[in-house]
Amino acid sequence: MSELASQELRENLTWDLFGEASRELATAIADDGFRPDLILAIARGGLFAAGSLGYALDVKNLHVMNVEFYTGVDQRLEMPVMLPPVPQLVDLSGARVLIADDVADTGATLELVKQFCVGKVADVRCAVIYEKSRSTVKCEYVWRHTDQWINFPWSVLPPVVGTENRDA
Repeated sequence: MSELASQELRENLTWDLFGEASRELATAIADDGFRPDLILAIARGGLFAAGSLGYALDVKNLHVMNVEFYTGVDQRLEMPVMLPPVPQLVDLSGARVLIADDVADTGATLELVKQFCVGKVADVRCAVIYEKSRSTVKCEYVWRHTDQWINFPWSVLPPVVGTENRDA
């Protein structure tokens, strides 16, 4: 398959379109009457969605959960792995939590984070920019459905530093 044909099979999210998507997603959450007490971002892609939703929904309490799953384009570990530090939810028994991520692809990462919250918070819901049909987690709030690979504006370009500098 040519590079051009390969690019045509991808969903391309620009920074401008991301702005529209996050605002529409926030509006859907607000229109549903859900008022999260905190937003739990799944790093790294979920950081962008969580920050945008935090501003749009006037939620200042944002937490981050680092989960490693993808290792490359359509390459992933067998199971997602939580990386430290893991958020402490002990004081959040009455909280309404919104989990934010960029995509629900297989659903494995969202399932891990959602199960981490279940029984520890009052209500937990998921918001994503994209949801794929194969996702085992059906999110309450989705901007767009696709089964294509997604080029996100924050990850489409290679890092500006090489791997040779990572151990320095």
